[in-house]
Amino acid sequence: MSESNSLIQMTEILKVFYADEVETHALSGIHLNIDKGEYVSVSGPSGCGKSTLLSLLGLLDTPSRGSYQLSGVPVEDIDIHERARIRNKEIGFIFQAFNLIGDLTVVENVELPLTYREGVARKTRRDRALESLERVGMAHRLNHYPSQLSGGQQQRVAVARALVGDPSILLADEPTGNLDSRNGEQVMVLLEELHKGGATICMVTHDPRYADFAKRQIYMFDGRIVDEETLMRLREEEDKRIRELAALQAGDRGEAAADSH
Repeated sequence: MSESNSLIQMTEILKVFYADEVETHALSGIHLNIDKGEYVSVSGPSGCGKSTLLSLLGLLDTPSRGSYQLSGVPVEDIDIHERARIRNKEIGFIFQAFNLIGDLTVVENVELPLTYREGVARKTRRDRALESLERVGMAHRLNHYPSQLSGGQQQRVAVARALVGDPSILLADEPTGNLDSRNGEQVMVLLEELHKGGATICMVTHDPRYADFAKRQIYMFDGRIVDEETLMRLREEEDKRIRELAALQAGDRGEAAADSH
């Protein structure tokens, strides 16, 4: 990847959570580079660190150690206010649960991120919100409320909201998780069209069908980025351990039943 075109550079990222004097290493030794205009998917089993990685990428959390540069600017140690400012300007979020505000209309939901930016006039906010809704095919629903929309339509509005600030990158966290297969497919086609239009996308998904939409796939296991071959081997080893444990537990239950007689 060319350094001049690099948008995200993570080096030796470590994230540790502490609870009751117990350390949980959610991420260990993460190296990740994403170029402008890339479409990257992050997949792996539950608990492997996908959502933690996305939180760090989106400046919703800070690493315990390591370097993170966004558009060439080190952001791993910035304060909460600067994180919020950069997040609003540089990052568009697409969540599994849509997170639309029920008592705001579609267009009001979409223009909401711009209300937190200084110097953006009301007319400019509305014009940009309408433009974003046009991009996702939802301009005809601008005065509707979220409760009047289907799940797929709500996610399209959520995508429009992520786009309205013209972010450097879209971060999508299981964007099809609350949708049926038909609506999920439509949202994935929409993301693909946005990528073809120049958008940079990093998507977390557990579904290999949707991971295939991305141009580069990243696999995680136990807080680390691994290649596909290593992931398959680790999964097989984990399945084997689960089967062995189940067999041991079944044997213990059998012995206990025999002893009771």
